[in-house]
Amino acid sequence: MNNSISIGKRSIAMGAPAYIVAEIGLNHNGDMQLARKTIEEAQRAGADAVKFQNYVTEDFITDRSITYEYLSAGERVVESQYDMFKRCELSREQLGYLFDVCNELEMDVHSTPTTAQGVELLAELGVRVLKNGSDFLGNLPLIRTMAMSGLPTVLSTGMATIDEIHEAFSAFESAGGTDLILLHCTSSYPTPVEEINIRRIQSMAAAFGVPVGFSDHSEGVVAAVMSVTQGACWVEKHFTLNKELPGPDHWFSSDPEEFTQYVRSIRIAERAMGSSKIAPTLSEMQSREDFKLSVVARYDLEPGTILSEENLAVSRPGDGIKPAHMNYLLGNRLTRAVKKGQKLSFELVGG
Repeated sequence: MNNSISIGKRSIAMGAPAYIVAEIGLNHNGDMQLARKTIEEAQRAGADAVKFQNYVTEDFITDRSITYEYLSAGERVVESQYDMFKRCELSREQLGYLFDVCNELEMDVHSTPTTAQGVELLAELGVRVLKNGSDFLGNLPLIRTMAMSGLPTVLSTGMATIDEIHEAFSAFESAGGTDLILLHCTSSYPTPVEEINIRRIQSMAAAFGVPVGFSDHSEGVVAAVMSVTQGACWVEKHFTLNKELPGPDHWFSSDPEEFTQYVRSIRIAERAMGSSKIAPTLSEMQSREDFKLSVVARYDLEPGTILSEENLAVSRPGDGIKPAHMNYLLGNRLTRAVKKGQKLSFELVGG
């Protein structure tokens, strides 16, 4: 498995600048104009890519009696899961249109398929990376199909045990896949703070030896910032044009203003990580002279004065003899008079 993966001009690796994805998912509501506006706003907010879902509803749910309860435009809604997903299902033509919009905007785009035919469609559309959702982590035939496509693949691991992740990893590897990214994910919306578990990013990287990212379902920016300090190479967050739009995911998604701050915070955190080298920074080099201390005379001292801790002191700036070297002065006699506060130098003393 590769520990560095190329997506277009971007290199995806632990500790590299995070690839930030605006997960549009169902938030287009089946409306292509809303979808286009959402893509445009995601680009303005600083996302590297947008993601859709090209599922076929019948691939994972056929029983219309199974319901889902969610907040929509401030009201609690109970709806058939089948009807909810069917309403937002993207046709081949619609998905092609969305990819055309992204290409026009020079915006990276990918999607989550649920069948081998869905993988083939994405390959035909020129996708650069495939994404498998947490609910499909156990669909090993689909993961093998993704591996055989030769495309880099992202596996989200929400709800999974370590053994289930190993099974998916092995399925991808055994099918010849080499470019794999795992995403730490907690499939809870929004995720309670105590269940975010950012430490899993490093655990997964150590266990599998591939780049690991973060599928973020938490509120705010703290978890995302923490994730990049742990080396997260990929960060995705649900994105909506407006939290008050009808639909199951808008209420917990980031709107354009929030996502802009989200991206900005991640980039600041990456810059703040800086270097692990222990040494003064460029800006500190000037501070060393301005703020550090030098050995000075505590009082006006006459020639012949024997230097001691009682008649020496320390004071800014730090361009003289360092306090750590004061011992080299003690016991020596001054060869010339020194004013109070004057920096000492070895030229002023004799044996």
